[in-house]
Amino acid sequence: MRLRPHHLALLLTVALPLAACGANDPGEGAKAGGNAPGASAQVRAAPGLFTPDQIEQAMPSAQPAAAPTTPAPASPNGQPATTPPDPAMIRLQILLDRSSFSPGVIDGLHGENVRQAIAAYREAKGLGTGDAVDAALIQSLATTDAQPVMTEYALTPADVGGPFSPPPAGEDLSVQAAQGTNFSTARERIAERFHMSEELLQALNPSVDFTRAGVAILVPSLIDRPLPQVARIEVDKAEKAVKAYDAAGTLVAFYPATIGSGDNLSPSGSLTVTGVAPEPDYLYDPSRLTFGKGERVTVPAGPNNPVGSVWIDLSRDTYGIHGTPDPSKIGKTASHGCVRLTNWDAEQLAAAVKPGVPVRFV
Repeated sequence: MRLRPHHLALLLTVALPLAACGANDPGEGAKAGGNAPGASAQVRAAPGLFTPDQIEQAMPSAQPAAAPTTPAPASPNGQPATTPPDPAMIRLQILLDRSSFSPGVIDGLHGENVRQAIAAYREAKGLGTGDAVDAALIQSLATTDAQPVMTEYALTPADVGGPFSPPPAGEDLSVQAAQGTNFSTARERIAERFHMSEELLQALNPSVDFTRAGVAILVPSLIDRPLPQVARIEVDKAEKAVKAYDAAGTLVAFYPATIGSGDNLSPSGSLTVTGVAPEPDYLYDPSRLTFGKGERVTVPAGPNNPVGSVWIDLSRDTYGIHGTPDPSKIGKTASHGCVRLTNWDAEQLAAAVKPGVPVRFV
């Protein structure tokens, strides 16, 4: 792994080899808040799927947040119908995101990542076990953060101006190395900034041209709240989750994660953090892998780099906790042994760890 010189300050004495992580899934080809409402907007977008009030006043069902077991009915053209976002779920996901009990991508949909975040939050806050969405949960989340969950944000020239790179495609990393690892579109950049899916961003702002600066859009109102110093990390392979604890043993953050696969297992037992590399390059070296073939390739840093925007190095060669170019797949696919988080979750965790922090795989 080759890192630019300024990245080495937080590492030990060697560059990080990232060869075991970050390649495509087996079998597969400051990021918070907004500007002041209407701060520099020249154009206000037409109303979208929901108004801010509809989301703010929505109350989640008092049922577990797992995805429905029955498939969505087919649409008239015979394709599976798309499940529409739920305004109450948008609200709940934003509140969980603010609490550092991450639902992953804010998409307004019921799912396993949300269910696990709810269960972890309830246990940590003394609200009992299970994943029920009840009045006690909503009151606890809303009391902690009473700010509105949605805000208006004016697109800036920096948001829409690039540079952009073609989306990653296939397994030939030499193509991505040549074309770059920037966001593919302004819409992708804005969606990641506000921890949301591109589909929800577009649904809330259906008439917006995301290449045009000065347009006011509706987005989640996030809070950039740093974690306290993390004293230990637990990687739960069965739950597909990463848990961060402070020195008192309090669970201070919970993140959905992609962790290994049947063919490429994650480590077991106890490791330690050895360093943090923001914006890492990615070295693909098949001579050090149990998968893949071809030539050594160094993919440059960028948000769509195979290991995302940050790397937390662990004390087993080539293994780490890192970001991802595709946050929508976190917790839903396999990896080549490392631990993937969304870029924003990985960045939050990386800012709160130091070399020597124990990491236990269970």
